[in-house]
Amino acid sequence: MEKRRRLHPLPVLRMAVKQASPARDIETVLRRPGLHIIAELKKASPSRGLLRSDFDAKALATAFAGAGAAALSVLTEEEFFQGSLANLRAARAAVEVPVLRKDFLFDPWQIWEARSVDADSFLLIAAILSDAELSELLATGRELGMEPLVEVHTHDELQRVLRARARLIGVNNRDLRTFNVCLETSLELIREIPRDCVAVSESGLHSASDMARLRDAGFSAFLIGESLMQASDPGAALRALLTAPAAVE
Repeated sequence: MEKRRRLHPLPVLRMAVKQASPARDIETVLRRPGLHIIAELKKASPSRGLLRSDFDAKALATAFAGAGAAALSVLTEEEFFQGSLANLRAARAAVEVPVLRKDFLFDPWQIWEARSVDADSFLLIAAILSDAELSELLATGRELGMEPLVEVHTHDELQRVLRARARLIGVNNRDLRTFNVCLETSLELIREIPRDCVAVSESGLHSASDMARLRDAGFSAFLIGESLMQASDPGAALRALLTAPAAVE
């Protein structure tokens, strides 16, 4: 990040943001009636290694949007996920749906960087942020017309993000310490998420029955990555999820 910051200091990013396309409103999209999938473009992960060798951000984004994705999440972290800002820019240029930057974000400069490459939203991970950092990054995003998805894993983290007035709340079913996945995390925390917030279940979703179980508990949006990335035809896999009887009944 420091190398990018030297090349693109904040005054340069501010000028780039003025030339960026207007941010697409992910919050409005996710508040529409029905089930919404945020399809994730993820080439690799720390727990699974390489997920997709023929990774093409433009082609994947086009396939997901065509299959009915409400929004896209694009990994930009380079070391562990083999992501890039170039992938985000390519995906965003190929579709009309909102595109979220997923990375380890902890500095307002990174939010300006995201908007400068046309990101419409971004992920904040409560576990790696102090209360002050969380509030500052939320404010920076809203200043730029970007409502972030704020991720939690525990009751305490959820209470912190609610105090910070987050409106899009993601519950990650993956324990970041052990990488174990348990859908019960979402089922437990949804009871504490106010109805005026958008609740997004993340990680470990593999089937329409998983979505139906979480929908019945109160979720209307789902972030799905690895199962789609490992499918022979990711677009067809997404379409099958959205049209399965368990998902639409």
